[in-house]
Amino acid sequence: MSSVVPRRPDALLGEASRWWVRALPWAVAFLYFITLMPVTLGVLNADYGLNAGIAGALAVLQTVPLLYAVIRPLQAWCVVFAADVVGALALLTADTAGYAWPFPAMEIVGLTLLCLAVGLRESRRTLVLLWAATIVSGVCLTSLAPDSTSNTVAVVIVLSAVALILGAALRERYDAQRRLAEQETISEAERSRRTLLEERARIARELHDVVAHHMSMITVQADTVTYRLGGLSPEAQEEFSSIARTARASLGEMRRLLGVLRNEDADGELAPQPGLADIGQLVEATGRAGVLVEFATCDTVVPEAVGLSAYRIVQEALANIVRHAPGAATQVKVSANDEHLLVLVANEPSLQLPEAPLEEGGTGQGLVGMRERIRLVGGTLEVGPLPDGGFRVAAQLPLAAKDFM
Repeated sequence: MSSVVPRRPDALLGEASRWWVRALPWAVAFLYFITLMPVTLGVLNADYGLNAGIAGALAVLQTVPLLYAVIRPLQAWCVVFAADVVGALALLTADTAGYAWPFPAMEIVGLTLLCLAVGLRESRRTLVLLWAATIVSGVCLTSLAPDSTSNTVAVVIVLSAVALILGAALRERYDAQRRLAEQETISEAERSRRTLLEERARIARELHDVVAHHMSMITVQADTVTYRLGGLSPEAQEEFSSIARTARASLGEMRRLLGVLRNEDADGELAPQPGLADIGQLVEATGRAGVLVEFATCDTVVPEAVGLSAYRIVQEALANIVRHAPGAATQVKVSANDEHLLVLVANEPSLQLPEAPLEEGGTGQGLVGMRERIRLVGGTLEVGPLPDGGFRVAAQLPLAAKDFM
């Protein structure tokens, strides 16, 4: 199995989000180029007395690669360093008395800048090899002119080491921050996915009692049909017995499924699941927590799954109000028309500032649970802030079983 290595951007700092940061390496390289190019040409020709053609060629080779270093710093370093060594050999034919040798000041500046660029891009092993090449070349050049009074090899070795270490430190710090950001993104996605799966498992566990009740009714009706209805043919009795056996087998499978879905923290799930009639008690408990709740409901008979979903939606909405809008006046309204059960929970602005917005970062389960329950029964959900600063949760749950079964 092959792994895909992420491709680095072509330019240094190319991954930066701000345009001026991405443009910074180009600006620095261009600034150094237009500064060092004439200075190098003038110093080599006027001060060291090199031939104008040779001085011009060396100036080009020692400065033009600075522009290329933004995208290929290692290759640029190799060209410039080779040109610096050739220039040092050429300076042996000139009078260097009183002048820096083997690396004049402008060459040291350019080489140090390139070492910093290489440190930002290459591995530690490559940086060590580059520094070793610098030391070896400096020692070899020194042996050619041991009596030079202005030997700059030690300066180049020290400055190149500092630049390489600084570049490597900045690169490793950036890589660590990038990996941390990627890991946080992955962790956030996994956390959201785990929250969704846990909420779905919780809903499935709660619906077990609802479905089990209906399956039990089917089993009882099929088993007692012979006693309740007389004159059934043997074929009809066998058919009802088969229905009862199938229902009992389905109940057994459901119990095994519930055992898979139940986790270590799932206690008390064998109690009857709440429904539409229990919303009033939920509102009373919320009122005792200091929330002024105006409540209106209806006496419509709804399927158990719909009643359970309505109860949980109101429960989650009120819990969010207590957490994020303490003291806010709240309205809870449950009504029904011919096709839908309508659930509305709306609160006014809080008298106290909430510590955090609702579901910040997606770590909570309130809205996740609401959406999953609405999806389960085939309804619709609208949540969002109100113009006055409050919050509103409005759900429509279909009453007909064919809409959600």
